[in-house]
Amino acid sequence: QVQLVESGGGLVQAGGSLRLSCVASGSIFSINAMAWYRQAPGKQRELVAAIDRGNSTKYADSVKGRFTISRDGAKNTVYLQMNSLKPEDTADYYCNAEIQHFSGSYYYSRDYWGQGTQVTVSS
Repeated sequence: QVQLVESGGGLVQAGGSLRLSCVASGSIFSINAMAWYRQAPGKQRELVAAIDRGNSTKYADSVKGRFTISRDGAKNTVYLQMNSLKPEDTADYYCNAEIQHFSGSYYYSRDYWGQGTQVTVSS
């Protein structure tokens, strides 16, 4: 199986920065895409940023110009650099990965989630 482990969350003042990391480990043939989602109290989980195997990226409008997603394919790791943080960025941040597996005779993909890391931005 596959595990996603996030790190880097914490408490920061408005205007500050944090860098989240997510490492995928386990039975991985390749990684199709990785993404960061967030969920604030009382709200639905939303996509923050995503990156595919070709390093194409997409961002939620609310974080464009402030957040940067990147990946290290050799380390099966995705990062989220968050700058100019705002109180409305406060949420639990979750790593998501679409992992390709090889059964021995065919390929298939599955979605995995990390356990989440808390980000709190104080005003």
